[in-house]
Amino acid sequence: MYLEEIFIKKDISIREAIKKLDVTAKKILLVVEDDVLIGTVTDGDVRRWILKNGDLSFQVHNIMNKTPTSVPIKEKHLAKQYMKNKGIESVPIVDDKNKILDIVFWNDDVDLAINKFEKVSSPVVIMAGGKGTRLYPYTKILPKPLIPIGEFSITERIITRFTKFGCENFYLTVNYKKNMIKAYFDELDKDYQMSYIEEEKFLGTAGSLYLLKGKINETFFVSNCDILIEANYSDILAYHKENNNLITMVTSLKNYKIPYGVIKLGNNGRVVGTIEKPEYDYLVNTGFYVLEPETLEDVPENTFFHITDLINRYIDRGKKVGTYPIMENAWLDMGEINEMDRMMERLKL
Repeated sequence: MYLEEIFIKKDISIREAIKKLDVTAKKILLVVEDDVLIGTVTDGDVRRWILKNGDLSFQVHNIMNKTPTSVPIKEKHLAKQYMKNKGIESVPIVDDKNKILDIVFWNDDVDLAINKFEKVSSPVVIMAGGKGTRLYPYTKILPKPLIPIGEFSITERIITRFTKFGCENFYLTVNYKKNMIKAYFDELDKDYQMSYIEEEKFLGTAGSLYLLKGKINETFFVSNCDILIEANYSDILAYHKENNNLITMVTSLKNYKIPYGVIKLGNNGRVVGTIEKPEYDYLVNTGFYVLEPETLEDVPENTFFHITDLINRYIDRGKKVGTYPIMENAWLDMGEINEMDRMMERLKL
C-alpha cells in the first residue's frame, strides 16, 4: 500500500471518505495539508455520524479527530504499545513537524489483529435451515451452509471469525439436507461446541429460535449462514449492552447512484425540477444480530416467522431496537452466485 492512498483533504464529503474507506479497507484515513497530519477519520467516526443521522454530504472535517494519536519517528519501535494503550488499530508515524512518514497497523504482525480486543463468550446461533434457492444449481447438491469458499465451507468461516473473539458455543438451525450438514460437522476436529436445532418444517429466519427457549439464558449473536462480517464483535456486543437494546441489527451503509438525470414532476405532468445523477444512502440489514434472551419468549411456536417480524413487533411496542452500522466493504454476502464470486475475490481465494 502506498501511504498516499489513505490521504484525504478536510473539505471532501463524508460520502467520499466512506467510499475511500471501503476501497482501501484500512479502517482509517489521514487528513492532511501538505503531508502534515491534521486529523484522522476511522470507521468509528463514520458510525457515530450515521447514528446521529448526519448528512453524508457534509465535509469530512465535521467528523475527523482533530487531535489524533501519532508516534514520533524516533519512537516508531513503540508503535504497538501506543496502539495497545489507546485501543486503536493503527497509528501514523510523524517527524518533528508532524509530517507523515509512515503508518503502522496492528495487524501488520500475524495473528495480532484480534488479540488486543476483549474476549466474548456469548452463544452464537447460525441460521442454516433454508434451501438457498438463489444459489441453484449449487444447492441442489450441497446445502448452502456447506458451500465451499476456498478450502472451507462458508459456515466454518463464520465460526472461525467468532472463535477468534472467544465464542465457543454454537447452535446451528438445520432443516434442508440436515443429515449432510450434521455428518460434515460431526467429522470435524473442533475446538468449539456445536449443537443442532432441527426444524420439522421451514420456520423462516427466526421461527427456529423458539426451539432455543431454556437453552440460551444470556445475550447471544444470530448470523445468517451466507454472510461474513469484518468487524469487532466485542465492540458490537458492548454497544448493544451499553444501549440496553433488546435487539441490535448490524447494518451496512449502501450507496446507490442513479446514472441518469432524475425528473421531478408536479401536477398535470409538469416538470418542476431535475437532479443530475443523484446519490442515495441507505442502511441495509446484513443478517447479523445481537439479541437478549427474553426475545425468545416472543417467538411463536412452530410458526414461519422472520426476525424482521420480531423487530417490527418491538418497534410497534416502543421497545428498543438499535443498529450498529459498518462499512459496505465489511459485509460479504454469498446469497447469490455473483455475490459468492465477489466474496471469494475479496478473500483472495
